[in-house]
Amino acid sequence: MVVTNAVLAAALSDEMPETVTPVSTTMIQDAEIKAALGGRSVVLVGMMGAGKSTIGRRLSARLGLPFLDADTEIEAAAGMSIPDIFESRGEPDFRDGEARVIARLLDSGQAVLATGGGAFMRKETRERIRDKAVSIWLKADVDIIMRRVKRRSDRPLLQTADPEATVGRLISAREPVYQLADLTVWSRDVPHEKIVDECIQALHGLLCGGISRPTTG
Repeated sequence: MVVTNAVLAAALSDEMPETVTPVSTTMIQDAEIKAALGGRSVVLVGMMGAGKSTIGRRLSARLGLPFLDADTEIEAAAGMSIPDIFESRGEPDFRDGEARVIARLLDSGQAVLATGGGAFMRKETRERIRDKAVSIWLKADVDIIMRRVKRRSDRPLLQTADPEATVGRLISAREPVYQLADLTVWSRDVPHEKIVDECIQALHGLLCGGISRPTTG
């Protein structure tokens, strides 16, 4: 029996359905997180040099949300750099302004927000973040932080005789408060996308997997 190409093609067409490109698991997971947020933002907290802005930009792209950097917004509102605010107005005035800016940003719509290292230390700010967002602590050790910030001069709290000791003291003082964040992800020297993936997995576990949130203090 001779089978023509046309007949063979028709037979194959009947037996082999048209291939459908599957939606990736990653895309589904990202969409589930965004839906489960229910209009809340994602807020990154942690020490200077932990990578909050770098990771935040990539995380916002994954979730399809705007990215906001609290430090950038503070400088825009004040019309001067953060080192200049510290020098001319002092840290207490800076912290008051920081709290006001973060409150405004949290009220301005859903986003991924990177905060300054000291922002989460303020109870008022923590409570606002808890009410309007899911928080992720990007945890980094002293060595990582020092490697990332030692070449920068825009860190007012590190203008000391021993910056490494200062970082150590700040970590000791702040970590008990950072631990009140909803989630913790280790920031370390690996590709940025790996940290973003770990943030996504943590968010998915919390929002879609039934993990309870910690009690805030």
